[in-house]
Amino acid sequence: MAPLAGPVVAAAVILPRDFRPRGIDDSKQIDAAERARLCVEIKAQAICWSVGVAEVEEIDTINIYRAGLLAMRRAVEGLGTRPDQLLVDARRIPECDIPQRGIVHGDALSLTIAAASIVAKTTRDARMEELDALHPGYGFARHKGYPTAEHFAALRALGACAIHRRSFAPIREALGLDPVQQDLFGGAPDDASPRPRRVPRV
Repeated sequence: MAPLAGPVVAAAVILPRDFRPRGIDDSKQIDAAERARLCVEIKAQAICWSVGVAEVEEIDTINIYRAGLLAMRRAVEGLGTRPDQLLVDARRIPECDIPQRGIVHGDALSLTIAAASIVAKTTRDARMEELDALHPGYGFARHKGYPTAEHFAALRALGACAIHRRSFAPIREALGLDPVQQDLFGGAPDDASPRPRRVPRV
């Protein structure tokens, strides 16, 4: 959710009951090499897995919160086997008729959610490395679009490119636009969860 550039990616996995891979954890707590190893193992051992993506244009049209939910729904819809229940990291996926359970800090508490987060992050990181070749100079292969000092320096030097999220305040500032899009947050989200009234700032 936090990057200033690139798509938002979600994953869904159904794991065998006896699946207990060594070292699985919240994807953000694992280094890239270990994530890559675990991702291969998860995909090989899972009953099924799927990835859902919401592109930058969708993020800027419906906002990052809704785009994240859209990516989640697409991931669930892509599963080859229908699950009996969804375990979701602190959210509820709208327009989904499968029973759901939201777990706060789910990627730290649920093996399935942690596995899905590893698949999602590994997929997105690979996508950002591909986009780095199409948009050189920004360092996307290194920072993956996150708001790092290197990324901000590139924005100042080069301006925004096609994969930057134009609904995010730092990108709007780089483009010389008003930092707030008032029309972007009209209405409540489908699950009635609280939602910020301002564009995300970093």
